[in-house]
Amino acid sequence: MTDARIDLHLHSHHSDGSESPAVVVQTAHELGIDVVALTDHDTTAGWDEARRECDRWGMSFVPGIELSASVPGGSVHVLAYGPDPRNADLSATCARIRESRESRIDRMIDAVTVDYPEVTRELVYSFVQSGATLGRPVIARALVSVGIVETVDAAFASILAPGSSYYATHFAPSVTEAIGLIRAAGGVPIMAHPWTEGRTSMVFEEKGDDAVFALFADLKAAGLAGLEIDHTENTARGIERMREFARRLDFIVTGSSDYHGRGMKTVMPGARTTAPDMLDRIVAEATGTPITIR
Repeated sequence: MTDARIDLHLHSHHSDGSESPAVVVQTAHELGIDVVALTDHDTTAGWDEARRECDRWGMSFVPGIELSASVPGGSVHVLAYGPDPRNADLSATCARIRESRESRIDRMIDAVTVDYPEVTRELVYSFVQSGATLGRPVIARALVSVGIVETVDAAFASILAPGSSYYATHFAPSVTEAIGLIRAAGGVPIMAHPWTEGRTSMVFEEKGDDAVFALFADLKAAGLAGLEIDHTENTARGIERMREFARRLDFIVTGSSDYHGRGMKTVMPGARTTAPDMLDRIVAEATGTPITIR
């Protein structure tokens, strides 16, 4: 396993990805990935299909969720590896988030339609898999399809950006509550892309190092296991500082693509990866759903 290529953050059409779990896994296989985690937003609906496809290609599957969490002005995400999906509190919270996400998308569609009438509810929902967790990418794909923006990223940077008149928030537990839910379900909580710019983030550039370290130390005390440091949306300074903080706090360090499927973000599976020894730590800590590595 020392040479394994490990990507621990991928999405399917069960949330805001554009492809089925099977296609996501097959794409990762074609790009030489040995271990994948399906981490759809606030749902485990794609686990079984992804696991079967991993078995087909001789890959290892890590069951995951990208759980929404609230901060002032928006939401961030905590990756959960190996939680028990039958845990009542985690399951109920995910259901509540999904319901809130749906009403939020409807509010955003109503706002967008005022200025862009061609972006109808029917058009937006044509990009939604039945039962999927809804997110801003479905509106972004609609905006791209009618030529209002060129790419999904462009939609996120403008019309759908936090602070725009079209943006709306949704329910999510606090970050410490999310960490507690994941731990109670036997999962391993890793903070997703914590130090970004141009989107809601756990860390903002104006915070000093002492304040950021204290923030991460408090989250570790609450049960946080690690940080997703190697991610294309983290800033260069953030990556540098987080490596030092992770060393001091003995955090698990992960890297991943955050793949959303073709036609979405340009990042492909394997663009960033996790070291095998870090995966070993995740496997050892997970007690909710067993993680078997080939």
